[in-house]
Amino acid sequence: MGEHGWRVHVDPTRCIGAGICASYAPAHFVLVNGLSRPLAERIDPADAVLDAAESCPMEAIVVSDAADDSRIAPEP
Repeated sequence: MGEHGWRVHVDPTRCIGAGICASYAPAHFVLVNGLSRPLAERIDPADAVLDAAESCPMEAIVVSDAADDSRIAPEP
């Protein structure tokens, strides 16, 4: 993983507002008007964010390396 941390994106067209991400990683996700939103686009690596991305039932969360945009989670 790159020295620049991770980039977190939630696709609002895929998100159904299940809230699993906010449960797994409350320091990184919040529900706004029933949909998930990352609190910051760039973050330091955090296992809770990986858990949230892997647990999202709609695969709406994408975590990538901020240096080269390579996908980290969910696994393709």
